[in-house]
Amino acid sequence: MKGKINSIVDSIRGWRYLPRWGVLIIDLFITLFSFFLVYYLCLKPFAMNLTNLFSLQYQSIGLFPDLLIVLLVQIISFICFHTYSGILRYSAYIDALKLLLSVAFTMAALFIIHGISVIYNDFNPNFPPLFITLEILLFSLLNFVLLFSVRLVVKLLFERLELESGPYQNVMIYGAKQAGVAIAKSLKMTPSKYNLVGFIDENASNHMQLMGVKVYSFDKLESALLHKKVKAVIVSPLKMQEPKVAERLEFLLEHGVQVLTTSILTEYNQGASVDVKSIKNIQIEDLLERKEIKIDKQEISAQLKDKTILITGSAGSIGSEIVRQVAHFSPKLIIVLDQSETALFDIKNEIRQSFEDIHFVPFLADVRNLERMDYVMKTYRPDIIYHAAAYKHVPMLEDNPVEAIQTNVLGTKNMADLAVKYNVSKFVMISTDKAVNPANVMGASKRVAEIYVQSYFKKLQKEGRATTNFITTRFGNVLGSNGSVIPIFKRQIENGGPVKVTHPDIIRYFMTIPEACNLVLEASTLGKGGEIFIFDMGTPVKIDDLAKKMIRLAGYTPNVDIKVEYTGLRPGEKLYEELLNVKEITKETSHEKIMIANVQEYDYDEVSKEIDELIELSRSFNDFSIVAKMKEIVPEFRSKNSIYESLDK
Repeated sequence: MKGKINSIVDSIRGWRYLPRWGVLIIDLFITLFSFFLVYYLCLKPFAMNLTNLFSLQYQSIGLFPDLLIVLLVQIISFICFHTYSGILRYSAYIDALKLLLSVAFTMAALFIIHGISVIYNDFNPNFPPLFITLEILLFSLLNFVLLFSVRLVVKLLFERLELESGPYQNVMIYGAKQAGVAIAKSLKMTPSKYNLVGFIDENASNHMQLMGVKVYSFDKLESALLHKKVKAVIVSPLKMQEPKVAERLEFLLEHGVQVLTTSILTEYNQGASVDVKSIKNIQIEDLLERKEIKIDKQEISAQLKDKTILITGSAGSIGSEIVRQVAHFSPKLIIVLDQSETALFDIKNEIRQSFEDIHFVPFLADVRNLERMDYVMKTYRPDIIYHAAAYKHVPMLEDNPVEAIQTNVLGTKNMADLAVKYNVSKFVMISTDKAVNPANVMGASKRVAEIYVQSYFKKLQKEGRATTNFITTRFGNVLGSNGSVIPIFKRQIENGGPVKVTHPDIIRYFMTIPEACNLVLEASTLGKGGEIFIFDMGTPVKIDDLAKKMIRLAGYTPNVDIKVEYTGLRPGEKLYEELLNVKEITKETSHEKIMIANVQEYDYDEVSKEIDELIELSRSFNDFSIVAKMKEIVPEFRSKNSIYESLDK
């Protein structure tokens, strides 16, 4: 039986859509049928002898002239309201409205014609005329019902055949307000693989229904998911902004239900629709339940508008997002600087397409090359520098301390020195939480860079030469950045696993790229010079939980479909990251998500000599000597799970 149904459906699917003129002809035949039926019933209410309908007796009283008038008026109304332009199997509310308006137009026209015929006595007074009120009303009502019924029957027939043939997913929509209704209407109006079987709403009452399906509350949802064989739940981006939604979605994932979302619409209303093709798997970022970060756009605009901005490392994850956000504030010029040719090419093309009115210069260069950087500064004289250029991968830098010093320390020193030389108003350095009690080369190199920048500013301030305000921002891991766990986990899941987690208890702080860059711009307006700003990273996330959530999001069961494998901590890796040194304290700022760390201060004249020696050592390529010197400059640097642990003894 199933095979026969599939065969029928396949045959029907092979049919081409009926052309518009074909729909118009069908509608005219329906109009013709309505006309004859009403005409005959009005003349012979008790004798349904259709053979007499076409006799000369009826023709003699003007049957066919009347018919021509009705058809002509109806054709005009069909054309005016485009009732034939839709596809019958996808008929929707708008098609019913077009039919109603078309029939109403015809009815009004027939009343007018009837009035004119009465005025001029242009009918047989011995026989009831066609165009009387009752007959016109009956004809209009019957015609609309038949026209609408044909569309409804075709639509239901195709929907039924499609559902019988599959493969279709039974889905529910999370949210029974305007956003959810807009998604439901789009599913009903557009051909898709989704079959709507219910809504989910926290405030649902018993027996509540919407659009012909039941609305379920969460306390009765588990049995409904099983009974309705629900494969997926669609949640709108607006629903995602409500509190505790992430917790609800995790409940669905744990019950083997796929969670989907749609494209973002700024406003859902009765006329809104959603592109069904935009329905996609929800992202792991949406399950972290982070509150929206608000920034003072007016202050940021005042700082950036009509200014020349230099962004180093501008083709990387953080740097490229800073470029995008800065571009929204109408700067005079953006200098997009990076040493990666391909990545710089990509961000250049993106900016040209997205920000046609913004002036920018792509500059292929390395911050380690002082002469090249001096040329950039002398040529463009930037007002503000966002220094995001850095190496950041912990295991890679643990194996290559030379490159950590050359880029993270020397590169920062070059840019800081040039910022003072060319009177840059603000220098904003992007640092990391790994600089707190560093356990690896990467974190220690960033801490050395912080020390140089802060001590340099303090010296200039003491001497009254602080024309450049040096500001440092620290934050933790960024979701989706190059080399972060999320892209790695995604690739491992796509390859069928295993998903490799270093340790079952390892935790990390996470922030989205836009969030981090928003706070960088905000901190740059708050900073007066010498501060190290830290960001409220929210609640730390267990990486093991993160991996399992991503597996569920992909529609699999952890350790059943895809295995989670523990590989052991990597060189230089901690079980947890700290945002502050234990000796450090913080003070609040005007922004609830941004704090100032009171860190240990260094004398510039002393530490700069130490840093120069470190840079010189990096040219010797002696890794142990380099790391030993770093430990001298940063006494709290204690290596973890590393060959350099011996230096701590």
